[in-house]
Amino acid sequence: MKTANKLFRLTTIPTSLDRLLKSQLRFLNQYYDVTAIASDDRETWHAIELREGVKCKIIHMERDISIFNDLKSLIALYRFFRKERPAIVHANTPKASLLSMLAAKLAGTPHRIYTVTGLRFESETGLKRKILILMEKITCRAATNVIPEGQGVEKTLRINKITNKPLKVIANGNINGIDTDYFSPVHFLDEEKNRLKSSLKIQPDDIVFCFVGRLVMDKGINELVQTFSEINQQYHHTKLLLVGDFEKKLDPLLPKTEQEMNENANIIFVGYQPDVRPYLAISDVFTFPSYREGFPNVVMQAGAMELPSIVTDINGCNEIIADGVNGLIIPSKNKEQLKEKMILLLENRDLRNHLKQNARRMITSRYEQQMVWDALLEEYQKLENNV
Repeated sequence: MKTANKLFRLTTIPTSLDRLLKSQLRFLNQYYDVTAIASDDRETWHAIELREGVKCKIIHMERDISIFNDLKSLIALYRFFRKERPAIVHANTPKASLLSMLAAKLAGTPHRIYTVTGLRFESETGLKRKILILMEKITCRAATNVIPEGQGVEKTLRINKITNKPLKVIANGNINGIDTDYFSPVHFLDEEKNRLKSSLKIQPDDIVFCFVGRLVMDKGINELVQTFSEINQQYHHTKLLLVGDFEKKLDPLLPKTEQEMNENANIIFVGYQPDVRPYLAISDVFTFPSYREGFPNVVMQAGAMELPSIVTDINGCNEIIADGVNGLIIPSKNKEQLKEKMILLLENRDLRNHLKQNARRMITSRYEQQMVWDALLEEYQKLENNV
């Protein structure tokens, strides 16, 4: 079953390989000689090696623009590709994709695949936006195949004239699908949920709004915290549960947001959690007011855990959520609409239950993980058969 052909999968940092491509590398390693490539993080690499059973190669890449370091990374990637001669180089995340597509083209790699996830230029203006668009154009030009993560990303690429290459979304979108057996509320008994609630000082009649992801400005955390604080003054039986890490260097929150998080006892911050399911299991509504996405895994995870969602009208979110069916959609950066919809679901139990009943079905029917993996493998095999 396994061929001698080499497949290289790249992200800028190994955490992205670990979280975004969980178990996919192990599946593909049944058919290809897979090597995972990213920057240094020994602990994360060890976890990837144990779980996925693939080769790992550390090549340092900066996440932000750094011309000198980027050139060093490009040379290192080129030398490695020239030496190893992979059949396919497949990358996602912006910097790894730019550098690996250029290096693979220079090294003569026949199949260079760029999966376009979140487009950073969407939330930027001025010179930085122009630079980020140029980087996307260069990446797409160096790639032989461009895969938008969803229909919204495909539309954005076309509108901004990023590439004229044929674009094809894999399956119904998303880079890895979701393991709906793992993300299921059946794994959590009431007794276990009550213990976790008690440890977090959540009362039995509290309505819990939950967010999972990076606690940064681009995810709409400033708006979410400020809006919840206003709601909480009137509705005292509410909690906001925040699951994730800060990124204070790349995308810090406003000081007043962090102050409110520290001072408001009804805002519960639990940091990054390797298993988010228990926190989704004790929540009533998933809130995700992000500014930009490719195809957010956490919205699918929340849906699989039977949570209704409030999301912004952006790429990915408006494909996963059908307004009024399994969640509610609001304009991005709109505090008034966010507040209105949060209060609506807070007060209207019938609507919450209606959205909840549809939430899991919408995910299992469209984003089951094995279906996504099989579709990706089929694309790889088509490319090689057409050589």
